Amino acid sequence: MLKLTRRASLLALSATTAGLVLPIRTAAEVPPQPFLRRSNTSGFRTLRWQDHFESLGKGVIIADLQSRALHFWSADESAYRLFPTSVPISDELTKRGRTEIVRKRVGPTWTPTPDMRRRDPSLPSHVPPGPENPLGTHAMYLSWPAYLIHGTHDTRKIGRRSSDGCVGLYNEQVAELFAVAQVGTQVLLL
Repeated sequence: MLKLTRRASLLALSATTAGLVLPIRTAAEVPPQPFLRRSNTSGFRTLRWQDHFESLGKGVIIADLQSRALHFWSADESAYRLFPTSVPISDELTKRGRTEIVRKRVGPTWTPTPDMRRRDPSLPSHVPPGPENPLGTHAMYLSWPAYLIHGTHDTRKIGRRSSDGCVGLYNEQVAELFAVAQVGTQVLLL
């Protein structure tokens, strides 16, 4: 049985989506690497949009909260992207199910929800765009109130349970997703 390393699997996945074919090395062909424990790394798993949606429509995003990864397929299936994410701190803050992108904003402002302010009364009532804003540089608002896919200036959050319900990405990667995901893109949080 051919056992692939995580790196070989990700390289193969990215190569096939770019139309390239790369040789795949087995685990036996990869030199041993020292074990480093990292608390903010993701164990991506392969997902198929066809297992969750009837059609691509305007595009599909699947936020896999278990593996802390966001998958995006364009409407014509010519583009596929895979991004590491932050996920909600607890199951109580986690909403799962189907929604869609209803609006997008560059330089979002942030207003904590009443629940956030109850949990942490020291939160400001409003934060303008900029480096102190927890929404980062770009935000995509979902049809569920107060749930977003957004960037973050705090890169330590990616790959961790660190959000109050939203899905966070590195600012560079949320800008990339923002450019290709349309309003109306179907979203599944699972």
